[in-house]
Amino acid sequence: MAGRPVRPADYNCSVSSVVAAGRRYLPCGWADLGRQVSIWFGFAVLYQLARGFADRNPSKAFANGYRVVDWESHVFHRLYELTFQQFVDQRHALATAVSWTYWNSEFTVVGLAVLWVYLRRHDAFVGFRNSILLANTLGLLGYVVMPTAPPRMLGVGFVDTHRDGLVQLAANPYAAMPSLHAGDALIVGVVLATVTRSWWAKAFWAAWPMWVCFAVMATGNHFWLDCVAGIVVALVAMAVVYNRRLRAAFAARPA
Repeated sequence: MAGRPVRPADYNCSVSSVVAAGRRYLPCGWADLGRQVSIWFGFAVLYQLARGFADRNPSKAFANGYRVVDWESHVFHRLYELTFQQFVDQRHALATAVSWTYWNSEFTVVGLAVLWVYLRRHDAFVGFRNSILLANTLGLLGYVVMPTAPPRMLGVGFVDTHRDGLVQLAANPYAAMPSLHAGDALIVGVVLATVTRSWWAKAFWAAWPMWVCFAVMATGNHFWLDCVAGIVVALVAMAVVYNRRLRAAFAARPA
């Protein structure tokens, strides 16, 4: 039995419904949503290009990784990250949690956080987005100038559980310094702890950066020095983006 042909009135009604949904649920309409998606996809292309430059010099990446090992061993006489991994490996639930955090904190959590702020706390969106983009741009420059192999690849006692094809396809193996996992987690944590309303959400997001740093060290993907560098990158990015607000806040303080 043939279906009823689509009439112009039906098409116009469908278009009107989509437009109405955009006005109801999107703070700035479909055009702005498309613009924001284009910005993120454009950055993804930039990341892949920078990854290509960083991947061309693995010998330099390994040399830089061993420099981090030598420095931490000389100053602290041990690798705390190795202790974290050994502690986690003895606890299956904790090992699962840190592995999930490593795989999802950088893209899944950041992406969902950006989308949620865009839809529900739109006044905070531009600063949040710009902080993430600037921090990642600074991190990409770091990967090109100073490619660094992660601890799991250096043969210094870490267990490397990330050698499958997915890692080769989606990750930059020489992007340990700075840790954008740590940097992005700090930005996400600060912004969401500020804009959420319940005390438990504020507490969760305030603790999020510390948890992510622990997770990336316990999985053998970053040294603590990488995390410190990522946090510095995030602080610089936020200082640039929120410069006017910071200056206004300090100016408003009583003498």
